[in-house]
Amino acid sequence: MKIGNKTFENGTHVMAIINLTPDSFYANSRSDIDGLADRVKRAIDEGAEVIDIGGQSTRPGHTPVDELQEWQRLQRPIELIKSRFDVPLSVDTYYPYVAKNALISGADMINDVWGLQYDKDGEMAQIIAKHGAAVCIMQNQNHISPDETLWSDMFDFLQRSISIAKSAGISDEKIILDGGIGFGKNKEQNFTVVNNYDRLHKFGYPLLLGTSRKSMFGGDVNDRLQPTLDTTRQAVRQKVLFVRVHDVKENVQAISNER
Repeated sequence: MKIGNKTFENGTHVMAIINLTPDSFYANSRSDIDGLADRVKRAIDEGAEVIDIGGQSTRPGHTPVDELQEWQRLQRPIELIKSRFDVPLSVDTYYPYVAKNALISGADMINDVWGLQYDKDGEMAQIIAKHGAAVCIMQNQNHISPDETLWSDMFDFLQRSISIAKSAGISDEKIILDGGIGFGKNKEQNFTVVNNYDRLHKFGYPLLLGTSRKSMFGGDVNDRLQPTLDTTRQAVRQKVLFVRVHDVKENVQAISNER
């Protein structure tokens, strides 16, 4: 897979989460502009190979912000990161307006939690294709599937998203799939998907797993590192290309130990 000027083919790599929001569920992932350069440098030094920034929390019960406010949160950070660091930059957004401005400003990838399906006219996919950017297509839905249709609902959603991407002209080497842990699934279904994540290889695209400190692990968010690392080790065994995490150093070590 190509993200910016980097190619990722084998093994499991780390994407570091840096949130530019006041309400992200894990406070230690939040950053303001003053501390951003130090946060990015530390993530890279600890082994992150892609930085993922977001201007809107997507945690359960979050308060949505509009596209203008989201872009205001992202504009300066994108410019700062791209001017100081040679690292692929992913921007977490489902707004076409934000994606367009982010890519013009130098972002390399759009991480879309609605899998190119938030806008109904395909604008997001067309913007990504026009800029030759990469895309992370995440499975999502507004309801929880019955257990008996969990996988078929996921497969149907992802197939629609892939079709949208292909129709817009996004190349295969720029697409990665995310099973959407914590989105449109109950706790048991989240574990079912994680434990069988390699089923998503059926589409022929690399996979990204995002479980870092999520509520599926129960308890306090500050106590969820070890179960996160367990799923990272599973990801290595299931040949997942990327894990998207808050704790870079620990996850890099978990990947190394599993090889």
